[in-house]
Formats: sequence, structure tokens, C-alpha cells
Amino acid sequence: MFTGIVQGTVELVAIEEKSEFRTHVLALPAPLVEGLTLGASVAHNGCCLTATAIEGERVSFDLMRETLRLTNLGDLALGDRVNIERAARFGDEIGGHAMSGHIICMAELVDIEEVPNNKRLWFELPEAHGRFLFEKGYIGIDGISLTIGEVQGTRFCVNLIPETLARTTLGERKPGSRVNIEIDPQTQAIVETVERVLASRDFR
Repeated sequence: MFTGIVQGTVELVAIEEKSEFRTHVLALPAPLVEGLTLGASVAHNGCCLTATAIEGERVSFDLMRETLRLTNLGDLALGDRVNIERAARFGDEIGGHAMSGHIICMAELVDIEEVPNNKRLWFELPEAHGRFLFEKGYIGIDGISLTIGEVQGTRFCVNLIPETLARTTLGERKPGSRVNIEIDPQTQAIVETVERVLASRDFR
């Protein structure tokens, strides 16, 4: 489980390409490597990946075909940075919201509104996922726990404070960028349960 509180951004220092498969090597700072073991889960831009090799600060992660299809990780190039969060442990403070690290889709950044000390980003979701959007609901964007500010059909906005802009990669995003989306699991479960119940009823 993750909380959506990004612990930092780290650089992609090596890529090994294979057929429909990729291995990423990240340079993790000492605090993020401490206690990390093979098989441990680490969220990259919100996507849960497994540590497959640890050589000092260089940690490797494998990306299978489905990960490359559903997330923006396959778009990364050497030198790019990703948002990182180690898996939560029992007793940790949950500062964001419970997240699984399972990306449901990507959204496109379509507009940026800037005012002093604030930035509002507008994203557009694929139509099939718009039903999960609710004002003041939780959403995970590139692994960041955020509150939805406003919803307009399949478009929604989030408001970012300077700390979020400084700590994550969202401040570098431009219109047209694709971000990883994780819907709040409780919201998704409620919406899908209600849909199933209504679909099973006979309204004739």
C-alpha cells in the first residue's frame, strides 16, 4: 500500500530494452535505499514496481508489457525524473489516502492556470473513467494524492501548492503531457457496485 505522499524525485540512469519489456535503473538517494530489499515494492509515478536488483544507489525495476501500455513509464528517457514512494509500513502516518499503486489509465494535461503561489492543472480522462470523478474526491496523479477541485464532464482540475510543485514532477508538466491516474479505490468500488446493482434490477 502507498499513501500518495511522494518522498522525492529520482533520476533514470539506465534503460535496458527487450521485446515488450524494459528494465529501469534509478539512482536512489541513501534514505530511500535504506532497508530496501529485493522484491520490495516502490511506486514510480504512482505505479507499483518490484525491486529486482540493488547495487548501491542503483536499483533496477522491470516493466512488463501491460505496465508499458497503461502508464507513462515507457515514455521516459535517460535523465528523466520520476516521483518515488516506498511502500507504507504499519504505523506510518497516512498523510494522503490509501493507494494500491495500480494505474487505471493515463490522463492528458490540457490546461494550466497560474496565479501567485498557486497552480491549477486541468486534465482530461478517457470517457470510460469519467464516472469516477467527484468534486472534493481523492485521485492519484503520477503517484501524488490530490483532491479534485472541479469536474466538467471528463475534465477535472487539481490545485497545487508550492510544496507539491517543488517536491514532485508535476511542476514540470506541460499541456499535452500524459500522467498516470489511480482512482480512489473506495470511490471506484462504490461506483462499480451501484452500477452492478442497478444493472441487475428489472425496471420494466
